[in-house]
Amino acid sequence: MSGQPQGPYIEVSGLTKRFGAATAVEDLSFTVRPGVVTGFLGPNGAGKTTTMRMILGLVAPTSGTATIDGKRYVDLPRPSATVGAVLDASAVHPGHSARDHLHIYRTMGGHPADRVDRLLTRLGLADVADRRTRTFSTGMRQRLSLATALLGDPRVLLLDEPGNGLDPQGIAWLRGLLRGLAAEGRTVLVSSHVLSEVQQIVEDVVVIRKGRLVAAGPMAEIERSSPGTVLVRSPDATALRAALLRGTARDGAADRVDLMPDGSLRVYGMADRTVADLAAAERLRVYGLTVGGGLEQLFLRLAGDDGAAGHDQPPVRTDEKAGLR
Repeated sequence: MSGQPQGPYIEVSGLTKRFGAATAVEDLSFTVRPGVVTGFLGPNGAGKTTTMRMILGLVAPTSGTATIDGKRYVDLPRPSATVGAVLDASAVHPGHSARDHLHIYRTMGGHPADRVDRLLTRLGLADVADRRTRTFSTGMRQRLSLATALLGDPRVLLLDEPGNGLDPQGIAWLRGLLRGLAAEGRTVLVSSHVLSEVQQIVEDVVVIRKGRLVAAGPMAEIERSSPGTVLVRSPDATALRAALLRGTARDGAADRVDLMPDGSLRVYGMADRTVADLAAAERLRVYGLTVGGGLEQLFLRLAGDDGAAGHDQPPVRTDEKAGLR
């Protein structure tokens, strides 16, 4: 498409992986485009890491394919100059300094020597470059792993839970880094089981549960296609719930109203303004209204494992090819 970044696409088609009788990934298909950050989302154990390992050729699929720029990872002429990956931030020798670690990997990949100092500065590690990595915090290890992934100036990045161990300041820094990398036309796939960590930076999303696709496409379009909810805090929650389910002749009734463990109500199928008007008409107290987007509610249902977005539901796509082109 005219005006779109001309970078490598990640294409996953019919990907399945079975370990004995257990199926980790089943018939998974999606596309990741360049120039944006794509969030690879799902609860712990959803199959995200297994999928990323298959894309990188570290795990052989039972069936299906995963390609980068039309090629399998093993067929790329210089893999580390095309793809950078962070799968395990602890994969560093505790006796090496950060500088030593980067020089070892840049030598193995045949990358320019000046990349090391440039990345130490860009990743905020220049002041600790000569410290042994055994003294590093989890967040510092994450930064070092990111620097390692960027040694070959790759056009594709696969990052598995890169926010682990980062404090709020570190998370803000990571958002800026990833946005900048995508703005350079790179293809960036970031996995997470915490929606709040990535929703401020991702433009596209791929959501999986139990190894199967639940939703894929631009986040804004999935938000529009998935109904949101209203969270209500009220000391009159029981009476308000009954009134919402009863509804009014003009606006109808809520589709569903859940009483949450903290005493608040989660209202489905009714606008926040209608909820407020109905509470006022019934003279019921409301101390707060929060509107939740469709993607947030989809993710909450996944985490709650209540089946609302389970295998019996067709995946949400924005077109017939996972909505990312």
